[in-house]
Amino acid sequence: MKKEEEAPFKFNSLSDVHRAFGLPKPLHPLISLIDNAKTAVETSKLRHSHVLTFYKIAYKSKISGKLRYGQDYYDFDEGGLLFAAPNQIIGNQHDTMPDECSRYTLLIHPDFLLNYPLAKKIRQYGFFSYSANEALHLSDQEKAVILSIFNIMNDELNSRIDEFSQDVMISQVELLLNYANRFYKRQFLTRKATSNSLLQQLEELLDNYFDNQISGKEGIPTVQFLSENLNISSSYLSDMLRSLTGQNAQQHIHQKLIEKAKEKLSTTSLTISEVAYELGFEHPQSFSKLFKTKTNLSPLEFRRSFN
Repeated sequence: MKKEEEAPFKFNSLSDVHRAFGLPKPLHPLISLIDNAKTAVETSKLRHSHVLTFYKIAYKSKISGKLRYGQDYYDFDEGGLLFAAPNQIIGNQHDTMPDECSRYTLLIHPDFLLNYPLAKKIRQYGFFSYSANEALHLSDQEKAVILSIFNIMNDELNSRIDEFSQDVMISQVELLLNYANRFYKRQFLTRKATSNSLLQQLEELLDNYFDNQISGKEGIPTVQFLSENLNISSSYLSDMLRSLTGQNAQQHIHQKLIEKAKEKLSTTSLTISEVAYELGFEHPQSFSKLFKTKTNLSPLEFRRSFN
């Protein structure tokens, strides 16, 4: 009989985390920067999978082992950043990331961001939804930048907390996220061979989906379907595509839909409704509306232009 996987343990507060890892109480109830070089974390107490109710940004001085990108594996041993949003499951039996402890771990309770624009903006950073194998790998120069920000945070938290402390910490968190955003764009470009390989796999996946009329049975392919078949997260797929093509994953699907629709409208005698159903639309009106939005022509007007 197959053994059931243990339910992930949920940490509801920063104090819970500190207590679980044998650390002193956090200096601030809503934000904590754990420096493993100064305070040894008892990693043996780490549950194999757990859920945090706050944001986590971890810097590992070395990310080693084979990491999966799409259908391929790559060897990495440089340092990098990993991100997690509240209520994500962290760690499971299928992870390829090593369990070695982070050099720095920044924990931010959402309440710490209240009344600041960052409370809303932080949800726009797609890398908080990336998988562990989509970590941000840093060059030496980028490491220096990130570590300097962590050092400022560390000094601030260990100084006397006053009415300016939260403003200073918020500005440093935002600076860290902006640099991470910039460095991820660089990563998409410098790992262009990997990204282009994924783009080619995506095109083949979509062509197969439409050409073999899977769409007529299963409906329009979703971003989730594509990301699962490419073994990457939905957010990473959209951000990668945006860096390469200027379109997110949903827009890419729509572009492919229009390409296939034009092909059917110009080379077959299928009715407009039949074209819509073969492409996966439940209602022909939805197909006609999307086609008109993307081409400024109705499907019928497009077909007539070939006669």
